[in-house]
Parts: sequence; structure tokens; C-alpha cells
Amino acid sequence: MNEKILPVNVIDALLDAMEHQIIPMTEQGVAAGNKIFGAALLRKSDLSVVLAETNNETENPLWHGEVHTLKRFYEMNGEKRPDAKDLIFLSTHEPCSMCLSAITWAGFDNFYYFFSHEDSRDAFAIPHDLKILKEVFTLEPGGYNTENAFWKSYSITKLISDISEPDRERLKHRVETIAGKYTVLSNQYQSGKDQNSIPLN
Repeated sequence: MNEKILPVNVIDALLDAMEHQIIPMTEQGVAAGNKIFGAALLRKSDLSVVLAETNNETENPLWHGEVHTLKRFYEMNGEKRPDAKDLIFLSTHEPCSMCLSAITWAGFDNFYYFFSHEDSRDAFAIPHDLKILKEVFTLEPGGYNTENAFWKSYSITKLISDISEPDRERLKHRVETIAGKYTVLSNQYQSGKDQNSIPLN
């Protein structure tokens, strides 16, 4: 990553991507019956957004926000598609086991996430990530290696706690605003999920 880019710049860019690109797409996705999860790819060099996507499980239950983003990424012209090692992977929610594997297989050396697995379960009533980790992999919450030979993961909210003032308070306000938008989207999804055909809704 460009050494001139400060951590606070990275966080602002990630929040910008969520607020201005992922959330508008997710609003359309939720209206169509999809979950609230989304993702984006940003260049490490200048923090510009290469691609943003959202959950599309009503088309295919494998199209989680992260996997759907990777699908779109590999549909790009190969000559124009950046190398995964040159990109930041942003996930709105801590990736499930399938998405963790997909990010790994696609060659990314990082991912950043906004909401945790516990948030998905407790705040959004979507417990499947933690249940699958427990039932299939016998892992407790947080039991996977967040830093390993393939990638390092970062919690955006934890990173913000290490930012000095006045940026920390400003970023916390941004987090609250974004979280509020996801609460609205979650309520909308929950109220209509019985009408969709997603196996694990």
C-alpha cells in the first residue's frame, strides 16, 4: 500500500465505498428479497473503487456479497482487471466460511469488514455464519485464524478505536450513520424474507 496513505484515509475510503456504492446497491437488492451483505474492491495505491456489489442469493444461494463481487471481478476484461494483490477487499459483514475460502482462492492478501459475525447473528438475526463454523468446522466464534499464510483481516470498528482524535470521534459518527442505514435494511429484509427462496434465510 502507498506509504503516503494514512490509516485514517483507508478507513474513510472504506466507509465512502459502503455509503456511496454498496448501500445503494443493497437497497435495490433487499427490495428484491436479498440479504444485506455487500462487498467492494479498492486499489491499494489510491483507494479508488474498482468494483462494488451486493448479495444476490435470490438468483443463486452461493452469490453472497463477497462471492458475487468476485464473480463480477472475474467477468472483467483480463487486461483491465487488476491483480488481487494490488487490491483491498472490503466486506460489509465478516465473511462466512464460504466467503473466507473464496477470498483466499481468489488470491487476496487482506480483507476489511464492518460488522462482525456476532453482529450478523445478534443485530441482524442471521446466525448462519456462526452456526456453520460450529456445526461443520467445530469452531467457536472468532475461532478461525484472522492472520495466516494467505491473508490478514481487519475489523474496521476496531481500527477506528486506535485512531487519534479528532478523527476517531468523526469516524465513530460515520459508523453510527452507516449502522443505522443497515438497521433499516435489515428490518426490511426480515419483514419480507418468507417470500424469497433462499435456503438459509
